[in-house]
Amino acid sequence: MDVKLLLVSTLLGVICFSIAQKEGNECINANAKFCGECIQAGAKCGWCKDPDFLKQGETVSTRCDELQSLLKRGCDEAMIENPHGIKKILKNKAVTNRRNRAEKLKPEDITQIQPQKLNLTLRSGQPQTFDLKFKRAEDYPIDLYYLMDLSYSMKDDLENVKNLGTSLMLEMSKITSDFRIGFGSFVEKTVMPYISTTPAKMRNPCTGDQTCTSPFSYKNVLTLTSDGKKFNTLVGQQHISGNLDSPEGGFDAIMQVAVCGDLIGWRKESSRLLVFSTDAGFHFAGDGKLGGIVLPNDGKCHLENGVYTMSHYYDYPSIAHLVQKLSDNNIQTIFAVTEEFQPVYQELKNLIPKSAVGTLSANSSNVINLIIDAYNSLSSEVILENSKLPEGVTLAYTSRCKNGLVSEGENGRKCSDISIGDEVTFSISVTSKGCPKDGKPETIKIKPLGFTEEVEITLHFICQCECHKGGIKNSPLCHFGNGTYECGSCKCNEGRVGRQCECSSNDVANEDMDRTCRKDNGTDICSNNGDCVCGTCECKKRDNPEERYSGQFCECDNFNCDRSGNKLCGGHGRCDCRSCVCDPMWTGSACDCSLDDSTCMASNKQICNGRGTCECGTCKCTDPKFQGPTCETCPTCPGVCTEHKECVQCRAFGTGEKKDTCERDCSYFNLIKVKDRDKLPQPNDASYPVMHCKERDANDCWFYYTYAVNNNTEKEVHVVDTLDCPAGPDIIPIVAGVVAGIVLIGLALLLIWKLLMIIHDRREFAKFEKEKMNAKWDTGENPIYKSAVTTVVNPKYEGK
Repeated sequence: MDVKLLLVSTLLGVICFSIAQKEGNECINANAKFCGECIQAGAKCGWCKDPDFLKQGETVSTRCDELQSLLKRGCDEAMIENPHGIKKILKNKAVTNRRNRAEKLKPEDITQIQPQKLNLTLRSGQPQTFDLKFKRAEDYPIDLYYLMDLSYSMKDDLENVKNLGTSLMLEMSKITSDFRIGFGSFVEKTVMPYISTTPAKMRNPCTGDQTCTSPFSYKNVLTLTSDGKKFNTLVGQQHISGNLDSPEGGFDAIMQVAVCGDLIGWRKESSRLLVFSTDAGFHFAGDGKLGGIVLPNDGKCHLENGVYTMSHYYDYPSIAHLVQKLSDNNIQTIFAVTEEFQPVYQELKNLIPKSAVGTLSANSSNVINLIIDAYNSLSSEVILENSKLPEGVTLAYTSRCKNGLVSEGENGRKCSDISIGDEVTFSISVTSKGCPKDGKPETIKIKPLGFTEEVEITLHFICQCECHKGGIKNSPLCHFGNGTYECGSCKCNEGRVGRQCECSSNDVANEDMDRTCRKDNGTDICSNNGDCVCGTCECKKRDNPEERYSGQFCECDNFNCDRSGNKLCGGHGRCDCRSCVCDPMWTGSACDCSLDDSTCMASNKQICNGRGTCECGTCKCTDPKFQGPTCETCPTCPGVCTEHKECVQCRAFGTGEKKDTCERDCSYFNLIKVKDRDKLPQPNDASYPVMHCKERDANDCWFYYTYAVNNNTEKEVHVVDTLDCPAGPDIIPIVAGVVAGIVLIGLALLLIWKLLMIIHDRREFAKFEKEKMNAKWDTGENPIYKSAVTTVVNPKYEGK
């Protein structure tokens, strides 16, 4: 079972190594036919444009390889095409740093993000990195649009909102001196079953004696303005309306607020806040089918005289559609909802970046505090987003936030807890894999969510080598003009193949051409190591880029030479056509024999201490007692045990004369402890001499150990971990024996006395019995004896 597991493990290891080699060798795997293909394969790939670089049998694609491999194969560094990406910053206006709050700046003069524009020239697989600074500006303009649900359940809320304008202007003045506010309202789509379409209900949807305004989808009541009193006046003129179902048409209203920027009055340079106030849920895409509305929301502005006119024509927008439009227009949303619908809008918040949820009291009395808290929460976090990336382009973010906090991945896009005036940095790495089909420049944009400022990045792609510009079309070097000669090789025209484009692709499989690819008229084409192309062998590629077939018939390779120490040619030569070509001072079939005898020189300046011969840089000791790299070590010579006694004693038992200097003086050997003497190495157990030692310490205790120098020239000491000390008298058994003897003797005497007493008593009893038997007693009556019984006879008794 162990052997099977070992074989399986080995096989899996070989497979994994092969896969790793293949996956890691992107240059070879690209099978590039020209320089442009090669440099697009990966950042490590280079193209050798030396015309004489290829050996016989090697394909054009072998010009493409990793740089170190090309250099090792003899390509001069000046002949390697290896372009690099370039970063160029075009606009780099510094972030605004105000000296004091009184300093007034125009919104367009405030800069919160740096740089603003740059060009990146990308080489495939080679990232280009730049730093993006963000600084939250002081006194930045704020536009706030209050979007309110005017269904009947919000009647008491409307009363409190009527004074919102001036109160909110006062509070926001603490944050910015440039604040504008607007107002809009919504109810529901004006079709069944969302509202009652009877004429009476269309005029007054409320029940009883309540007077309500006609239902509507969305109405822009007040464009953004800095006049808080105007807000109060217009909101005071609003009336509650009504509808039938509980969810409202708020998504229709949010979409129009987002896309009708000019009509709403959003400024380009401002923080845009949308406060969405309701006490109910929402309809979303698909719900319009209940009213017979099936056209998807088009995401365009349909306001006429401030009223949304296409609610009956387009379905509600989807959440994803809203997210896109809010992000495109840099709008941050604050959901002011009642406690009952908190969970619903919390889930919605998780889907909409840069949004917040606040709990609205039953009559909206806390709306100002809610808005201030939500704004502080939103503005204290910066999240970067990018526009759609071209195919093959990826971005990686690393954030460096306050207090030295560094994050990567998705968390690298954001920083939290940012106060006014704080500056944070993002490191953004742009990587391209390959080139776009048309190779034209692409533009991407990166911006903080909720802000209008952005970084514009123009991406240029390196799709061709520099030597491509000097290519000669229809060059005579490419078989009478059948290709373009560029970067040291021929790039064949369509329908032509071969290293010099010498063949038509229709002739590749011709048998007459195959004949020239057989060595010695054998049956194997290209030695089964290549393909016959146009009568010439093109050798196969190996998964390992260092391994190659070569030769006219691909009969040679550079990986089937002898090995030593698991290294090809012992690491001291190169493999050329299955034979090792050794480096100077090395010889042997595997270049494993050194001709340098300096490694055999002993300390007495003799080769191998005069007790051996130097072979391939290693001493072969002729005297079996001596060993080591220079035949100077004699582990079995007299005096070895005494020489190492003190060090063995201090390291094994912590005693002896060297116990205080043990670590300094006695670390020259490896100590191995064993349980008993049978576990000590025996002379026949090892391929090197072992000396057995028996020494006595100051307490007359013996300890046993062996000393040897192993084949790796390491000194080894095996020691029995227990001392053999002479045994002293054992007091306890002696005392126990004496006590036990006394007790046993006492018991024996007592038993003897008892036995004698029993024998004596039996003798006396027997004597008594005998005398009793011999006694003769008189059986007559005693004349003196008088009976105690008196008998009286009744004279009248007749015996009847």
